[in-house]
Amino acid sequence: MADQKDFDSVLKEAMAYFSSNGYDSSEALAYWDAKLRAAAAASMTPSQKMERMIADAMKAIYKRMIEKGGVLSKHPGVPKFTLDRMKPQLRAELDRRIMANASLIKLNRDEEIAATMRRFNGWATSIPKGGTDQKSGEESEKIRKSLSGLKFRERRVLIDQGHKLESAINSVIAVGGGAIAAVWRSHFHQAGYDYRKEHKDREIESEKLPYLVRDSWAMQKGYVKKAGSKYTDEIEQPGEFPFCRCFYRYIYSVRALPDAMVTEKGRSALAAAKAKMEN
Repeated sequence: MADQKDFDSVLKEAMAYFSSNGYDSSEALAYWDAKLRAAAAASMTPSQKMERMIADAMKAIYKRMIEKGGVLSKHPGVPKFTLDRMKPQLRAELDRRIMANASLIKLNRDEEIAATMRRFNGWATSIPKGGTDQKSGEESEKIRKSLSGLKFRERRVLIDQGHKLESAINSVIAVGGGAIAAVWRSHFHQAGYDYRKEHKDREIESEKLPYLVRDSWAMQKGYVKKAGSKYTDEIEQPGEFPFCRCFYRYIYSVRALPDAMVTEKGRSALAAAKAKMEN
């Protein structure tokens, strides 16, 4: 595998050629374009290695959340046997995410190389035949940085997709476990975190009036009402937007809801359940 220095060397040669000769033929441009594309591709982590990295990262999240039961901290009241029952569905979600993320990384790479080459070709074709005395160092640095930042962006994408996997797993468990509402959790308290203001507002808003899960068992029985709140499917999901680290803390008990969101029928059911426990 080549490295960034190899790409830099080819880029230096290519820019030296056009600085000296200018844009003199489409054949010359195609020659250097091909060399730069090959050097750019070779400077990146091999596809198979990247796919293994993606799979390993996703599996580590799955192991922490499902096999070790860490996800249950966000789902109070859901017993472990319910989680075990949903494992085939959760495993299918993991496999789907692994395949999708490998495709996303490849797409991002192709787009980055294409953008880098557009910048180079635009510069090269702007040089008049016979060359130029203008220094190409500044433009060369822009082209080099365009590609050298890809590995960092790939890591960010991998982290972001991990958050999306966590959100998807939580959603599957919430539906299968019988969640009736959810409180939005942001990381706006965390120093330095670039949070979205609307997500901060949602945490504050949903702490007062949690978002209801549409058509939950409690709603079907007529125990709960919106009371000015929202349904979870009326807004984007936590982790849906790029680099969003928000999550839901799910509610499974009518008793855990604010009084304003419980109907008279719900209050009667709670009172009856309490009386039965006391007798």
